[in-house]
Amino acid sequence: MQREFSMDRRAYLKTVGAVGATAVVAGCQGGGNDTIVPGTSSGFPPFEYTQDGELVGFDVELAETAIDRAGYEVGEWVDIEFDSLIPSLTENDLDLIAAAMTINDDRDETIDFSDPYWESNQAVLVREGGDVQPESVEDLSGLRVGAQSGTTGEDEIDALIDDGTVSESDVRSYDNYTLAVQDLENGNVDAIVIDIPVARNFASSRSVVVAFQIETGEQFGLGMREGDDRLSDVNDALGEMQDDGTYEDLVTEWFE
Repeated sequence: MQREFSMDRRAYLKTVGAVGATAVVAGCQGGGNDTIVPGTSSGFPPFEYTQDGELVGFDVELAETAIDRAGYEVGEWVDIEFDSLIPSLTENDLDLIAAAMTINDDRDETIDFSDPYWESNQAVLVREGGDVQPESVEDLSGLRVGAQSGTTGEDEIDALIDDGTVSESDVRSYDNYTLAVQDLENGNVDAIVIDIPVARNFASSRSVVVAFQIETGEQFGLGMREGDDRLSDVNDALGEMQDDGTYEDLVTEWFE
């Protein structure tokens, strides 16, 4: 599987003994000042999904390692629908979003993001061996297309509605991409728009294939509340993970 990732390299943590120490920050946080409660939306393998009742994935390990190295306790994971993550963060129900969330201007007006840790494009996924085999966005005209609610895949479909390529009546919205892929396999939708690493993951285990890519140049980041001083510690931890090879090890574990 092709790897597409990015993370700013940062200096190692300068404070001796910072890992495991309790940091004092201002304001009330969901998990308390020494605990960071992470949140995600499973059903997006290999970034986050459940296996034998356990939450696993690249984002899960990345976030837990970063929180620990930043000197905080990892709180109990909150697993909810994707479009509920930012409201739950701002309402202090969780402290950090780790959900393959694209950094964009709209979200950045509400929350703060870590340094980017992954780069991705969108993919159009169709049934393997099916009659529908589009080669470009123009070929989606007249097809039933779907995406997970609140994602940049849905944003791409909205743009196609705006320019008249796709009819709004042909659009399907899903709580997660596992349901979307099931609908695709069952013939209830003709194509879904999804991040390319996740599309490839589904294609390796389900009867679906990537028809083509939509070049978006997105970057994923961990989300935290605006003004949360702990974000700088998390960024330092992400940089340390990049420098010492931990990040590359996680990429190898989950994407190769």
